[in-house]
Amino acid sequence: MSSPRFAWGKNWERFLTNLDHARIKQAETYLRKMLGAKNLKGKTFVDIGCGSGMFSLAAHRLGAKVHSFDFDPECVSCTKELAAHFGELSLPAWRIETGSVLDDAYMAGLGKFDIVYSWGVLHHTGEMWRAIINASRVVGDGGLFYIAIYNDQGLQSRLWWVIKYIYNRLPRLLRPIYAIGLDVVVVGLLSFKYAVQGKLGWFLRQRLHLSKKGGPRGVKVYNTEIYDWYGGFPFEFATHAHVKDFVVALGFRYVRGVQPGSLGCNEFVFQKTTRAN
Repeated sequence: MSSPRFAWGKNWERFLTNLDHARIKQAETYLRKMLGAKNLKGKTFVDIGCGSGMFSLAAHRLGAKVHSFDFDPECVSCTKELAAHFGELSLPAWRIETGSVLDDAYMAGLGKFDIVYSWGVLHHTGEMWRAIINASRVVGDGGLFYIAIYNDQGLQSRLWWVIKYIYNRLPRLLRPIYAIGLDVVVVGLLSFKYAVQGKLGWFLRQRLHLSKKGGPRGVKVYNTEIYDWYGGFPFEFATHAHVKDFVVALGFRYVRGVQPGSLGCNEFVFQKTTRAN
């Protein structure tokens, strides 16, 4: 029996129906913040697992020469559609193609980049540590390596693995019902938790904000993220310390990051300091 895989491209097609300039600005702001830069003029930028293409677009608008690729041809189509819709499809300043971070020959042919970006992707390849190594190899000397990896929360993370596995084994028509039903249960349990703590109003306001505005990265919850949360598979995870130590050993120094303290993604920005690998 083959391992199930979430339909990322189909999910990002739903996302594009709600994408606007405000969300792209959010993406630009977040990218500048994490990379510690006002703009990316003169920089080369590779988006590994480009998905919807929103952050490729953000990097392009900030002045970078962008190379976007994804394992899923439908994600590649989403990115091309996005580029064309916003009038940004100006090759060779932005190259978009199908490719896999696990394809050693493909990765070896990419060359080196000033910024290697892969947010919430490498833990969905089925071979996370190999994917991290391969991605790190295309960072140029002194370049930045920006990745996000699901946090290891022990038993909870393993339960999420089971939830996501089941989602992908269900008939397609049942998957939205499964995801929405689970979300009702999760929100109910969290509402009870915050009610006991006297923070129910705060929690409900946060959920409403996320459903309407999306998170700080500009991603909308209920037409995209909910299916990712309950269906994103393959699914791997690691602690912040484990990823940090692993990448530092590859010849990088840790610059900055974000630790969610929950089931979300740990974010990391590293700088290449030696001729590793």
